[in-house]
Amino acid sequence: MGLRYKFTRTGVRCAADSDSAKKHQQFGDRTRKLSWYEMIQDLVQIRLLGEKKRPENERFRRYLKAHDHSERRMRRIAEEIEEEIDCTVCANCCRVATVRVSDRDIDRLTRHLGITRAEFLAQYITLSDEEGRILHRKESGCVFLDGNTCTVYENRPDTCERFPHLVRGNGSIASRMWQFIDRACYCPIVYNALEAFKAESKFTR
Repeated sequence: MGLRYKFTRTGVRCAADSDSAKKHQQFGDRTRKLSWYEMIQDLVQIRLLGEKKRPENERFRRYLKAHDHSERRMRRIAEEIEEEIDCTVCANCCRVATVRVSDRDIDRLTRHLGITRAEFLAQYITLSDEEGRILHRKESGCVFLDGNTCTVYENRPDTCERFPHLVRGNGSIASRMWQFIDRACYCPIVYNALEAFKAESKFTR
């Protein structure tokens, strides 16, 4: 029997998967009290706390590599958190992160925009020494961002569709943890997921 995270406006409740109210949840021969995890969505707080917790998150990354944990459980926690946060309201990743594009992305976007591949590359692509082809960026963020709205949302690049790559990604969550340390500084889903992962895995802060 695992834990279920219930979200409210004030916090995230970690509760036993049982209809009856219980004060403790059994983990093998260990018992842990139920607790409350504050879910933060304010982007200023996310940035400040994400930066403050970089050393802690680095330690947590090493902790996951060295200790057994349930990948399935962590993915479930991530799914529950993703369900509670509307990315189209936040759009902070579109302001902060760069977007790598594949040939498949380019083909899909050129069809959507009704332009040739050469025109798309000239108008919308920047070549990066580190990342290769990325979408142009304006001062306000991604070239396709209008306010909080992605103007090509239904045809957005695969990396955007899968962001923040918690539930869907190559390899285990632990193997991708190095990516989440940066993302925890600007993505509410990642920040809150890391905090829930720490509680789930009994990580000592």
